[in-house]
Amino acid sequence: MLKAAIVLLLLATIASLFSGLVFLVKDDQSSTRLLKALTVRVTLAALTLALVTWGLMSGQLVSHAPF
Repeated sequence: MLKAAIVLLLLATIASLFSGLVFLVKDDQSSTRLLKALTVRVTLAALTLALVTWGLMSGQLVSHAPF
C-alpha cells in the first residue's frame, strides 16, 4: 500500500511538471498558473519524501544497498 502511494505521488509530480511546462509555453505573463503548478509540484515532492522517510523508519521499506 505504501509503495503504491509513493508511485502515485511520483506520477502526480510528473503530471504537474508537464502541466507547468505547458503553462510556461502557452500562457501570457500575467497568468499565475505556472506558479500554482510549481507549488503543487513542490508539495507533492515533499509528501513523497515524507512517505519514503516514514516507510524507512517504520520498516515498511527496506534498503538493499550493499553499503
